Amino acid sequence: MANKRTVLFLRFCSAAVAAMLFGLLPGREVLAAEDPMANARIIGEKRCGECHDSERSLFGHTQHAKIFRENPRNEQEKSVCEACHGNGSLHAADTKDKTKIISFDKEWGTPVDKQVAQCMACHAGGQRIFWQGSIHQKNKLACSDCHNPMARFSANGLMKKAGITETCQSCHQQQRAEFRKRSHMPVPEGKMTCEDCHNPHGSSTKRLLKADSVNELCYTCHAEKRGPFLWEHAPVRENCLNCHSPHGSNADKLLIQTRPFLCSGCHSTTGTMGHAVFGNNTLGSVANRDPTAMGRTNAGLLTNVGATIVPNKRMTGRSCQECHSAIHGSNSPSGARFQR
Repeated sequence: MANKRTVLFLRFCSAAVAAMLFGLLPGREVLAAEDPMANARIIGEKRCGECHDSERSLFGHTQHAKIFRENPRNEQEKSVCEACHGNGSLHAADTKDKTKIISFDKEWGTPVDKQVAQCMACHAGGQRIFWQGSIHQKNKLACSDCHNPMARFSANGLMKKAGITETCQSCHQQQRAEFRKRSHMPVPEGKMTCEDCHNPHGSSTKRLLKADSVNELCYTCHAEKRGPFLWEHAPVRENCLNCHSPHGSNADKLLIQTRPFLCSGCHSTTGTMGHAVFGNNTLGSVANRDPTAMGRTNAGLLTNVGATIVPNKRMTGRSCQECHSAIHGSNSPSGARFQR
C-alpha cells in the first residue's frame, strides 16, 4: 500500500511539472506579472531619504541599519531601505499607489502574510520555527505589531514599547491587571518578563509555553517541587494550576483561593476523615462533646464567643499547612499525609 501511494504521488508531481512546462499551470513569469512590484528597480537609501528624512534619522540607531550599511550580504541589503520594503523605483514614480511598496503599517494595507514573509526571509528558524500555526499567526499579527525596526525604543529586541512586558500588556489587559494583585510574579518589579515563560513566536504547547507542560515550566525555577517523592500529592503532579494562578492572585502564594478553603475544595470537612476542631463554645466541656456531631461537620470550624459566631483560630493563617507542611510531596517514610 505504501509503495502504491508513493508511485501515485510521484506521478502527480510529474504531471504538475509537465503542466507548468507546457503552460497549463501559471509559471514564474505569470506569477511575476501579477506582482505589482515585479519590475521595480533598486534606487538606494539616499533616494528614499529625500522624502523620509525623519525615518532615516531614527533608523540609523537600530541594529538593522548597522548590519545593512556596514556588513551587507548582497546588493539587496546594501540598498538598506529596500532590503525590507522592496525595490522602490515604482513607488518613487507614484507614491499614492500603495501596491508599489511594502509597508509595515496597518493603515497602508500591505497584507500581513507579505509583511511577515519579508521578516522571515532573514529571521526564519530558531525561536520562530513554530510561528506557522501559532495563536499569534492565526490572529493575523504582523511582526510590526510587536517590533519597531525603524527606531530604537527598547534596550534590545527593537520592541514597539520600552520593554517586552509593556509590549505584551498592550494587548493582554487581563494579565496586566493580575500582575497588580497582592501576590504576583515579579514581573512589575522587572525581575521577570513574559518571555521567561512564553515564546511569543510560537510553541509546540498551548499558551505559547517554553516547556512541554505547565509543571515542567514551573520546575525550571521551583526545582525543589519537582520530585520524585515517596508520597506524592496527586493535584500537584497533575498541574500546578490546580492550586496556583500563574500571573497573580489576592491570595497568598499565588493560590487561586485562600487556605483552608482551597484545601476543602477536595478535602471535605464532613465524613469519617473529618477533623475535630473544638473551640470555646456553648456545647459543654471537651469530654462531653461528640466528635461525630461537632468535629466532623462545618459547624466544627466555628466558635461561639458570647452571642457572636466567629471562625475558629485554626481557620486563619496557613491552617491546613500548619500540620501538612510538605504539601507538594514528602520523602519521609511517615509522610503519607504530608505532615512534618
